[in-house]
Amino acid sequence: MILSEHYTLSNGVEIPKLGLGTWFINNRDVVRAVQDAVDVGYRHIDTAQAYRNEKGVGEAVRTSSVPREDLFVTTKLGAGAKSYRKAVAGIDRSLRTLGLDHIDLMIIHSPQPWSSFRGDNRYLEENREVWRALEEAYTAGKLRAIGVSNFDEQDLDNILGTATVAPMVNQVLAHVSNTPHDLIDYCQSRDVLVEAYSPVAHGELLTNDRVAEIAARYDVSVPQLSIRYDLQLGLLPLPKTTKVAHMKNNADLDFVISDEDMDTLRHVDRIEDYGDASMMPVYGGQMNLRSMVRMIRHSMRR
Repeated sequence: MILSEHYTLSNGVEIPKLGLGTWFINNRDVVRAVQDAVDVGYRHIDTAQAYRNEKGVGEAVRTSSVPREDLFVTTKLGAGAKSYRKAVAGIDRSLRTLGLDHIDLMIIHSPQPWSSFRGDNRYLEENREVWRALEEAYTAGKLRAIGVSNFDEQDLDNILGTATVAPMVNQVLAHVSNTPHDLIDYCQSRDVLVEAYSPVAHGELLTNDRVAEIAARYDVSVPQLSIRYDLQLGLLPLPKTTKVAHMKNNADLDFVISDEDMDTLRHVDRIEDYGDASMMPVYGGQMNLRSMVRMIRHSMRR
């Protein structure tokens, strides 16, 4: 059963192969979502400072029906924390907000502030300073593992060139129709585990007839097929849901996609429109004042 399986990070820490994403589930609802996920068998919870729900995640972990040491909690430094000082403050703030004595994995949410995501300024020196803060917190035992998110090869090379502790994880957008194979190969060749957020393409794969046809042949749902696809690429998927039925379905992965079907899924036409998530920089949008307001309203609805 996938919920009992693990990857081993480069430092020897075991990380559950499937996690629960909590992107913009509010503090109230995330408590129940995490508790339900733990009851289903999930042991890996992914949050971020930007999700504004660390408090709720921490409450759910502290009051969980399983011991703290059996749960793996990931959070992310805010994308705007681009100095050593801000990173140190951000790490300690997450520990306080979560109410935990350590975080299992903390990652840099983006190589750039969202307002300049994928722009010309790569913030190379700033990211090295942020990484230094993560290394110090890791050495001090505040963090069991450290990594990055949305980093491309150039961004990773920048960290690897000066790091005393190499990144253990790179969390990226990776799903059927939008799989960064070159980046995945690059990371895996350097013993960096790739985590896949939005493994169902923010729900957009549910409307893809070709994907649905393949899922039907295996008698599984589109989300099951999509999550299994990521796993067979050696990735760690982080599907988000608040519904118990979906949590169970997403973890029911006792099937194997054939090599032929994997090749077909690799070549599904790229999704260009992510619906209401298209405003987000990671889905191709540009973060400005209007999109920030829309993002906040979107998070409140969810």
